[in-house]
Amino acid sequence: MMIDRFHYLAFSLVMASLCCLPAVSNADDVKRPVPLIFDTDIGNDVDDVLALGMIHSLQSRGECELLAVTITKDDPMAAPFTDAVNTFYGRGEIPIGVCRSGVTPGTGRFNGLASIKDGDEFRFPHDLRSGKDAPDAVTVLRKALADAEDGSVVIAQVGFSTNLADLLKSKPDDVSPLDGMALVKKKVRLLSAMAGAFTKISGSKGPYDHKEYNIIKDIPAAQALATDWPTPILWSGFEIGLAVAYPHESIQQDYGYVPHHPLAEAYIAYNPPPHNRPTWDLTSVLIAVRPGRDYFGLSPRGTVTVADDGLTTFAPAENGLHQYLTLTDAQKIRVVETLVLLSSEPPKQ
Repeated sequence: MMIDRFHYLAFSLVMASLCCLPAVSNADDVKRPVPLIFDTDIGNDVDDVLALGMIHSLQSRGECELLAVTITKDDPMAAPFTDAVNTFYGRGEIPIGVCRSGVTPGTGRFNGLASIKDGDEFRFPHDLRSGKDAPDAVTVLRKALADAEDGSVVIAQVGFSTNLADLLKSKPDDVSPLDGMALVKKKVRLLSAMAGAFTKISGSKGPYDHKEYNIIKDIPAAQALATDWPTPILWSGFEIGLAVAYPHESIQQDYGYVPHHPLAEAYIAYNPPPHNRPTWDLTSVLIAVRPGRDYFGLSPRGTVTVADDGLTTFAPAENGLHQYLTLTDAQKIRVVETLVLLSSEPPKQ
């Protein structure tokens, strides 16, 4: 049978595309979800909440697995609110640990959402009623690490360094025969930390050296982390989240797929729109789970030092374990779009 020129060309293109399809990958070639621990001071700022929602969206996409959430804020409602967010995304079983250090014990502006009821039912269902009922953060960290594969875990620390500094000091116990330092060396691949500042920040009196909040609230712990943490650390400085603010229009428009959304209601409770909140904590999660997407640049390798007044400085060193994030104008646009899309993505049904 004769095949006209048009159909022959179409047939050729189809065959060529089939020939170019990649071969089916072996199981070992499939990208595995990043085992992730989220260490947060949830309640002090709303970017922690957006970051937690983003983690759940990434997990629904198969890109990470949230092993545990540990909290460095001493508000008794911080853990119940965290449990409510996890439950909203269908993962109420995720372990939650708390510190009892006395750092920022005040009530968070939105953590009380966990106690709101509509009728007889909690607006945001959860099982954990108080941080007083939650296990110690170090115990949760040790258990999550002990159960993980060697060299696999990524930690996103977006609050104070309290829990991780205490982890390094922990002794062998029933969870693991390893002390904290040895356990981290064996199990952790990367620490992504929202902490410090690595450029001058513009102020009303001109550029100044910024002493960042997560550092100054527990300076000894931050110093211990910078000095002793045995794995690579990616530092997302104050200037990064400041440069990629979350658009308030998203809060008003993108979360209406349910009558009540914990992320949107937390944002409004923290500071009602219109305001664009910096995305400090979201940036550390994004680089932790998607390191190869060119969302950020990286400084040369080196070492971060935390001074006694909380000022962070960076010194290049060929064998240094530390790098900090940088941003171009083009990357800023991509990062904001990505953070909005991931934070507002509906839970997996």
